[in-house]
Amino acid sequence: MDAADKGGALNGEETLSTPSESRPRPEPERGPCPGEEIWDRTRYGRSSKKREETSPSTAEKLDPISPTKKRDQMSPKRREQVEKSPRKSKTHRKGGHRHAHFLHGPSPDTHFGPKASILQNSTSIMHIQDPTSQRLTWDKPPTNVLVIKKVKDEALLEPFKELCTFLIEEKHLVVFVEKKVVDDAALAKDTNFEPIRQQLSPFREGYDELSGCIDLIICLGGDGTLLYASSLFQTSVPPVMAFHLGSLGFLTPFKFESYRTEVTNVIEGDARIILRSRLKVKVVKELKTAEVERQYQMQDNGLVPQSHIDNEAGKVFMQVLHVLNEVVVDRGPSSYLSNVDLYLDGRLITSVQGDGVIVSTPTGSTAYAAAAGASMMHPNVPAIMITPICPHSLSFRPIVVPAGMELKIMLSPDTRNAAWVSFDGRRRQEIQHTDSITVTTSCYPVPSICCYDLVYDWFESLAECLHWNVRKKQSRFEEITDSSDTEC
Repeated sequence: MDAADKGGALNGEETLSTPSESRPRPEPERGPCPGEEIWDRTRYGRSSKKREETSPSTAEKLDPISPTKKRDQMSPKRREQVEKSPRKSKTHRKGGHRHAHFLHGPSPDTHFGPKASILQNSTSIMHIQDPTSQRLTWDKPPTNVLVIKKVKDEALLEPFKELCTFLIEEKHLVVFVEKKVVDDAALAKDTNFEPIRQQLSPFREGYDELSGCIDLIICLGGDGTLLYASSLFQTSVPPVMAFHLGSLGFLTPFKFESYRTEVTNVIEGDARIILRSRLKVKVVKELKTAEVERQYQMQDNGLVPQSHIDNEAGKVFMQVLHVLNEVVVDRGPSSYLSNVDLYLDGRLITSVQGDGVIVSTPTGSTAYAAAAGASMMHPNVPAIMITPICPHSLSFRPIVVPAGMELKIMLSPDTRNAAWVSFDGRRRQEIQHTDSITVTTSCYPVPSICCYDLVYDWFESLAECLHWNVRKKQSRFEEITDSSDTEC
């Protein structure tokens, strides 16, 4: 069988195709792809000899009436029905075909009809693991642990002491703690804890870099401790284990009573994790250079430090932020309605007229977005939620867009006042007409360790913290029913 016959076999009706093919269908004069006969034999159990016997070129030699002639002999009505009928590839007829998991759901069949298909682009599809199989594993045993304690809460002093003593004396780990926690006067008065206190490694936010030295994060407090831990790591985030010692505890599934067993299991690598996606936010400001140097090189008032200043263009490219819950743009102290324009992948989609807009992750859907009327979404759903705050339109409902899209927020040209933006409730700053906020999905999620699994923990938090679908049950009927119900 020469190259021309093989090329004809590739383009005949018996050609096999799979959804994973990324190359276009070869022309008749081209030869077969390398390893094609091996691929057919291993995947479908068909040998090259059997393929050659069933190829259209051989079939036309054996059969005096070729498939092309058979179609020509059909009536016009029958030919039109055959041409319009959908053709099913052999991969669909073959049992046991399993779709792969992608960022936007299962991989679809990329072939439609005899000649249509989706153009494959390796940069536009992100593979993710099946969420139910996400488990924690250590390449090396963890040595450095960051303990984040809720500040200004004396009730957490004893749990904090117990945990640090357990990690240092029994697990022989290096414990990093905030400097203001180590210098706490109430903690310094305890003489029994002083030897452990001297072994703590203090750090200061904004001065000490932790990205390359922390293996595990343990939070003691409420949801704010986990949000604070996320803000400390603007690139890759270590696994986070959160104990419920705060007021709400939606993101903290562990009970401190069993901390010895739970921490030991995590250190040994026996735990499920849920990847909580974050938002990558970039604020671009256009101000005069003198005003820029005065306002944004200072580390007071919570603004982002270390910004890049372009003296020629007069623009400030703020440091890129990765937020876990939401980005909120609101009208601030002004009494006027805010007017902001929303661009999705460079195209204007709508203008928000009201108190502002919330751009949140699925994790943040149960926070400010839920209070503004958004739907609650499981953290493993890859999406970005856009929720207006008190919109001046009854038809403006919250929307959900795919996670890979880029959202840009700017003030409308005819708006009467400036706006204010905050990131997970922190670093609040003013936005002028020439400024812009770009939001997309971050490639650095927060690996949050589950107490049971990613399904049970989330619904348990909905019921306990938000009292979702919690009500008194309806009483059952008595055995004696009303006679009026059985009358005809």
